[in-house]
Amino acid sequence: MAKQFKPETLCVQAGWTPKKGEPRVLPIYQSTTFKYDTSEQMARLFDLEDSGYFYTRLQNPTNDAVAAKIAALEGGVAAMLTSSGQAANFYAIFNICQAGDHFVCSSAIYGGTFNLFGVTMKKLGIDVTFVNPDASEEEISAAFKPNTKALFGETISNPSLEVLDIEKFARIAHSHGVPLIVDNTFPTPINCRPFEWGADIVVHSTTKYMDGHATSVGGCIVDSGNFDWDAHAEKFPGLCTPDESYHGLTYTKAFGKGAYITKATAQLMRDLGSIQSPQNSFLLNLGLETLHLRMPQHCRNAQKVAEYLSKNEKVAWVNYCGLPDNKYYSLAQKYMPNGSCGVISFGLKGGRDVSIKFMDSLEFIAIVTHVADARSCVLHPASHTHRQLTDEQLMEAGVRPDLIRLSVGIENADDIIADIEQALNT
Repeated sequence: MAKQFKPETLCVQAGWTPKKGEPRVLPIYQSTTFKYDTSEQMARLFDLEDSGYFYTRLQNPTNDAVAAKIAALEGGVAAMLTSSGQAANFYAIFNICQAGDHFVCSSAIYGGTFNLFGVTMKKLGIDVTFVNPDASEEEISAAFKPNTKALFGETISNPSLEVLDIEKFARIAHSHGVPLIVDNTFPTPINCRPFEWGADIVVHSTTKYMDGHATSVGGCIVDSGNFDWDAHAEKFPGLCTPDESYHGLTYTKAFGKGAYITKATAQLMRDLGSIQSPQNSFLLNLGLETLHLRMPQHCRNAQKVAEYLSKNEKVAWVNYCGLPDNKYYSLAQKYMPNGSCGVISFGLKGGRDVSIKFMDSLEFIAIVTHVADARSCVLHPASHTHRQLTDEQLMEAGVRPDLIRLSVGIENADDIIADIEQALNT
């Protein structure tokens, strides 16, 4: 779809344009395989000489339509859906890194991603250096090595809610000849489009706001098409030299701006298979159609709740970048002037035990291992999602022992506040 359309229109219309007599609503292509008339037609698909569908592990029409919608929303040239946000993070790095390589990453990221990068990928021979995202450009640059292949950060970190200075990170990455990869899950492209600030690749856990209803686990990788891989060909042989598994095809020469996503699809998805199911893609598309309506409501509600918490005498601290006294308020206004997300973190006077009692006393705000959907929910990361981290790692990731992560839903704000108030008074 033409890029001149506004995000609201793209949410509803992008990705699927039915022809005469075709379904108005994106169909679920619930098939593992696709028929062709001749062996030659199939052969050309396997050699990447023609585009089309032959096996859903690589591509599926439902998946491709939804990926195209997300690419349009982010302003990218191509996208690929994955089975989860973690798979998207892994593929985004593994597509340009191999054993013996290194990348630099903000320390303020989701605990599962911290573990993926800091533990699991090291077992594959890919090393990472975590840096304080608020450090100076010189300090962050010092973490780069000759074998560094990427810089990674989260637009709004989960759960510490630190706002990434995207332009700063982009300058650093590009000065070292590597791409900036940004996880844009929390703001979504409704509130922030990292490509406009210099990012090269964006990843999402579509499980969160994009799906919006806690029905479907999924992820997505979007390529801006702006990074010049051939200008740094020695760093990225997987993209810039012949691929023996495809008869010596070179991705940048054969696919131009589509090289990165084509390689991720044709090589990584072929071999690792973390594809999103067509059924989940269909549900994700339904969520995307209302993303532009839900995000403003999440932000309005979160602002009201954050203001209430900041004035409550039982609350020790509140972290929400929409509050004027927040450390990241200025950055949030720069990158997300229309709102950030619906997630708040705060702590109660009395520490961890009081926080746990508070959560157990909530009525309709549920304790769940999830965040960023239509229903308000709460979590204690140190006890749940981040419990695999040491106290030192928790602090490095910006997670205090008393931190409560509150995901504010799209219910009535007064009802949300009333539930919080009764739990505080229990």
